[in-house]
Amino acid sequence: METRISIVNRVGLLLVIALSFISCGNGTSGQPANAKGFANIEQELKSKFGTMAYYTDLKIIYIKGIGNTISTTVTEAPESLKMGEWDLSQNTWTQRSEVNIEIPEGFEAKDFMFQLNEKFSLVKLGELIERSIQQLKAEKDLKNPVLSLASINFPDNGDVSKAQYWIKLEPKQGGTDFNFYYTLDGELIKMNY
Repeated sequence: METRISIVNRVGLLLVIALSFISCGNGTSGQPANAKGFANIEQELKSKFGTMAYYTDLKIIYIKGIGNTISTTVTEAPESLKMGEWDLSQNTWTQRSEVNIEIPEGFEAKDFMFQLNEKFSLVKLGELIERSIQQLKAEKDLKNPVLSLASINFPDNGDVSKAQYWIKLEPKQGGTDFNFYYTLDGELIKMNY
């Protein structure tokens, strides 16, 4: 009888450990570099900072062995002229610092920030990553290009027409970086390596 209980306890413990690992893989760090995965990352940002948060910087960096990490500068109240620099690594948020911003006279702080919405979309960024991977496979005969960095670049002067998506891919085993720059509408601006 004791042996049977001991086996049941061990199996139960192994099941709990396995479920813990599975649930960690489903967090932000384990999301794939595609539209669906980036939709989940966008939802995480909205859950943490609210759907009306304003950003000046947003990067998703893939680190082998760690997964996706997010680095962002964000505020829920642009008029306060205070923003937080935050990182998400292994599904844990950490605030690096608080930033005080200055804006030119006659402008509002939000003129120099963006929100995650139809115009600035991580889903769109994920779609563009998929497109960039396919382009590399076709043009450079790379078998398994992987994401190194994905970013929404917002110009310091607040000119929304100059905002762009930046995607950096590399071969799975490392090597040359391939950079893709797109307009917010998904038009390829340039690709270089």
